Amino acid sequence: MSSPTQAMSSSTLESPARVLSAEEASRARREHEERADALTAAHRERRLRGQKHPVEDFLFTYYPFSPAKLRRWHPGWDVAYPVTADVDARGAAFITDVDDAGHRSWYLDYLDPPSAGRPGAGSWDTADGTGGTAGHDGRLPHREADVLLRQKADVLLRRADVERYRRDRASALTFMRRLLSASSLSSRRPQFGCFGLHEWAMVHRVQEGEQRHENLPLRLSQAETDQVVERENLVCSHIDAFRFFTPSAAPRNAMQPTRETQVELDNPACLHVGMDLYKWAMKLTPLIPSGLVLDCFEHARETRVLDMEASPYDVRPLGYGVVPIETASGKAEYVRRQRGLAERADALRSRTLDHLPPAID
Repeated sequence: MSSPTQAMSSSTLESPARVLSAEEASRARREHEERADALTAAHRERRLRGQKHPVEDFLFTYYPFSPAKLRRWHPGWDVAYPVTADVDARGAAFITDVDDAGHRSWYLDYLDPPSAGRPGAGSWDTADGTGGTAGHDGRLPHREADVLLRQKADVLLRRADVERYRRDRASALTFMRRLLSASSLSSRRPQFGCFGLHEWAMVHRVQEGEQRHENLPLRLSQAETDQVVERENLVCSHIDAFRFFTPSAAPRNAMQPTRETQVELDNPACLHVGMDLYKWAMKLTPLIPSGLVLDCFEHARETRVLDMEASPYDVRPLGYGVVPIETASGKAEYVRRQRGLAERADALRSRTLDHLPPAID
């Protein structure tokens, strides 16, 4: 795994670790789109019917990423592929994140090998012999790009614009790298004593009709649900779960997590920390490969099941089970499944860190 502080000059990014052929890139894109379509099919069908799903919709509402965005293929920052893989026989782009000038968002196009500097920088030997110079953003002017696409497309490659990501999203990239590193099992001892009580704390002493999932009944009465919250220890360390606690439940929590303390407090065993790997993976595109993004999405979906089965809501009418964490046996079942999820989340976390470009000083 790359150290978060490992440095590398931009010049070492000139040569990608791998260059796909147009056929390989097209096949990889097609396989990714088919997998993404299969994962989102049920959600898209429900949306067409105007039907909500309180368990799975979370992955598309709390996390603001559409099925269309999940469907976009990215090979990863250290992989290049021919521009021709993104266009049809007439030269028209058939992917959605290409602008009118033919530039793919957060990508740069360059000749192989580049004539000078980093990919996309310096002077270019255009096919019409006139020569040309890339702009400060690493893009070839539209006229020159047109010539290259028509006559030298076999050597015009496309690759994630790492330098732009580092420049424009520097703070976010630093935060995500720190957070992922700090919340790994190798860096922080996991805590397994929360028992999923965050969902219970979100309905503590609410009035009828005020609960977050108003279409789902509670398994216990409101009074019994409140009693569970009041007799158990609330030890939620994740800000994005804690911020939804009711005013009566928040003071009962052992800590008061904030955005500023997130790197310090995020628990590797927390279900929401594991589900958030999907969020970070999406935010890190196009640096990381889209297959890893789908792996994180699948993990989030699996984790969401335990999140809701252990909640105060009755999800049995939707085909799910119950993990009654108000009982000793329910707590044991929760921890058993939580451990497995934490291990799988950590493997995804390590893969995400490994796929990031090295940090620069």
